[in-house]
Amino acid sequence: MDNIRITYTDKDCAHRAEELGSKLGIAAVELENQTDKLPRAGKYVDQYDLHISPCGASLYPRDRKVHGPIQVDFFSGVNNHRRRFGGGNGQAIAKAVGVSGRFYPTVLDMTAGLGGDSFVLASLGCNVKLFERNPVIAYLLADGISRALKVSDHSASLRDIMNRFALTEADSMSQLDNVTGGDDYDVVYLDPMFPHRSKSAKVKKEMQAFQKIVGPDSDSDFLVDRALQLARYRVVIKRPLIAGYLADRKPHYSLSGKNTRFDIFALQKLPS
Repeated sequence: MDNIRITYTDKDCAHRAEELGSKLGIAAVELENQTDKLPRAGKYVDQYDLHISPCGASLYPRDRKVHGPIQVDFFSGVNNHRRRFGGGNGQAIAKAVGVSGRFYPTVLDMTAGLGGDSFVLASLGCNVKLFERNPVIAYLLADGISRALKVSDHSASLRDIMNRFALTEADSMSQLDNVTGGDDYDVVYLDPMFPHRSKSAKVKKEMQAFQKIVGPDSDSDFLVDRALQLARYRVVIKRPLIAGYLADRKPHYSLSGKNTRFDIFALQKLPS
């Protein structure tokens, strides 16, 4: 966590920032202006601010020229667009998980990240349990869920979606050691950190931050075996289109999109 600092500019957010800093073992820093820029060169290149404001938590690179803020927003932006115009049950993730007009699986997302895919599944009617072990990413996700629940007082449809979310900030492997499979989770979903690109083109800002803050999911291969133990009907693994199989385990079949692929382990026939 040596590349993260907790920041705030509004004094009303000081207690919240200090509380989070105490939890993470990081001192909270008051800034005069959250858009202050720091030099690109030297020790600040890969440094990030987890900034607390009345509008929620956002992740900024300390050099503000690198990319804009990252904030989890389920009410508007990309997540809302996916919910409204993503294609419903016809989109690849829905087909991979097995959502239909008659079956809405209970999904365990073992690597939740910022929760975008789980939000899509919840918007389609699935109950989703999310695990995220990185405390910074988990805080951003929890903050987004909290704000969405407040906004949902004015949106019955969003309230229903968020009520199908259940987030746990923990390593899914350690938390699930004593859980048996079968009836608890119809589908287990894995979206481990994508392999590092060798191309020089910039990846999207969320992935840039994840690579610096989270690092590689070096134990993601072990998740496959645990997922296969826990899932009742299938395990779905999201991968880059040209990446190899996770843990070199060949799935029963795959569904491919433009840039990503869903590898599917079909354990039982889905209910009709």
